[in-house]
Amino acid sequence: MRQLIISLCLIATWGSQAQEIALLKYSGGGDWYANPTALPNLIRYCNSSLNTKIKTKPATVEPSSPDLFSYPFVHMTGHGNVVFSAADIANLRNYLLSGGFLHIDDNYGMDEFIRKEIKRLFPEKNLVELPANHPIFQGPNVFASGLPKIHEHDGKRPQAFGIFENNRLVLLYTFECDLGDGWEDADVHNDPKEVREKALKMGANLIHYVFNN
Repeated sequence: MRQLIISLCLIATWGSQAQEIALLKYSGGGDWYANPTALPNLIRYCNSSLNTKIKTKPATVEPSSPDLFSYPFVHMTGHGNVVFSAADIANLRNYLLSGGFLHIDDNYGMDEFIRKEIKRLFPEKNLVELPANHPIFQGPNVFASGLPKIHEHDGKRPQAFGIFENNRLVLLYTFECDLGDGWEDADVHNDPKEVREKALKMGANLIHYVFNN
């Protein structure tokens, strides 16, 4: 019952104020601040293509902060080590089970560390690969083959893994993809326009899914 009350309060709060998303500032030495232009560009794209009204400057939030509950969508990225404290784990888990959503985008080098922390967050669950027919790939932009490939990394196929609670996707981990690099300013990675557009369209699908489920 308490969880339901928290969830209803969060939904009411998110619906009654200007939409805002956040970047997760974690500990462990990894560069949580990587891709500084990524979220601002994604926000502009969504406000234009989806008619969302997200504040143009994303917030920064720590995993143990009560402010975490102010954001329906939290993004996490980096190349290296990630360490969540016990307080981080408790607050993040509560946030996700109360209606929040965490997108973790491996910016190359995070995988071995973040999988351990995800397991600490949900020891009773396993990451599940999302099939290409999952709703997150179906609209408003269709990705018939599932998660698109943006950067080469190790040349492996891109994979989207999720943690589900009562059939709701609460955590999305994108691997061998690098969506965040595709959201960055054009001159950062010199990606072709079509590659950046593909990344932004997939990002818009994430925002659409979170804001409508």
